[in-house]
Amino acid sequence: MSKLERVVENCGLGEGPHWDVATQTLYLVDIVEKSILKYTPETGKVAKASVAPNQTTFIVPIEGKKNQFIISLDDQLAIISWDGESDKVSVVEKLCVASCSAKSSEGKFNDAKCDSSGRLWAGAHVMDPLNFAKSEPLGSLYTFDSKKQLKSQVDKIKIANGLAFNDKTKKMFYIDSLKGTVDQFDFDITTGSVSNRKVWFTLQQLSIPGIPDGMTIDTDGNLWVAVFGGGRVLKVDGSKSETLLDIIDIPAEQVTSVAFGGKNLDELYVTTGAMELQGKKPAPPENGAIYKVTGTGSKGLPAVNFKL
Repeated sequence: MSKLERVVENCGLGEGPHWDVATQTLYLVDIVEKSILKYTPETGKVAKASVAPNQTTFIVPIEGKKNQFIISLDDQLAIISWDGESDKVSVVEKLCVASCSAKSSEGKFNDAKCDSSGRLWAGAHVMDPLNFAKSEPLGSLYTFDSKKQLKSQVDKIKIANGLAFNDKTKKMFYIDSLKGTVDQFDFDITTGSVSNRKVWFTLQQLSIPGIPDGMTIDTDGNLWVAVFGGGRVLKVDGSKSETLLDIIDIPAEQVTSVAFGGKNLDELYVTTGAMELQGKKPAPPENGAIYKVTGTGSKGLPAVNFKL
């Protein structure tokens, strides 16, 4: 039996959890509050710093560079310096701009993650400001590597979200939320390219409410998928398509993402939001909290830092 614990509260839209093995801390962002956060389980302390007026959607430490991170700032990727304690952030370098922002001022980066080589995969999209469900397929999934080259790998994305890599099977899993599916690609870690896209898991087939959002993978190759508007995390078979293995109910409507953490990487951290949608704002403290789930029987892989 899994156990659920609320460890952080009052996020407008918690997202992008990244467990840093070296410091045993969880980095994440609050998209609504335009902030980056660091949660230290050992002390329970939450440090927070604003990057306003820009929106940020992910934070990944840079390998070998103390207190430096790659983050999104609206439609840009940037390197920042933050000590993880104060509320002060400085921009070290602005790296590149997502091409989809040329199509609309609403073009912004969203979810991102590094593959095992330290290459960043970052999705960007053009979200409809009045109704995100009506967003057009104007986004792309990009790679950004140590040569500082931004390259589009997948286009025609509506809402760019979850990423997971399986080096053993040479597969990448990806979520465009408005498709309502988890998709699978053949994945070449050497060249950083993907091909042969196919649908792997379809929420609607099992009448699962909500849309898929963030995602992670465990050591067995199974996928853990956050369901926005569905109040749950799905455990999806990574070796057999359209196969649901487990459901973890979360007492929040807007479940946004997941990441394994802890000393043994057997604690599942779940981010949620309390964002107003169509005139309705979910009530705290359950909504907008970060949850820790233990006793899943699964372990994650160490999150990879960006290699510059």
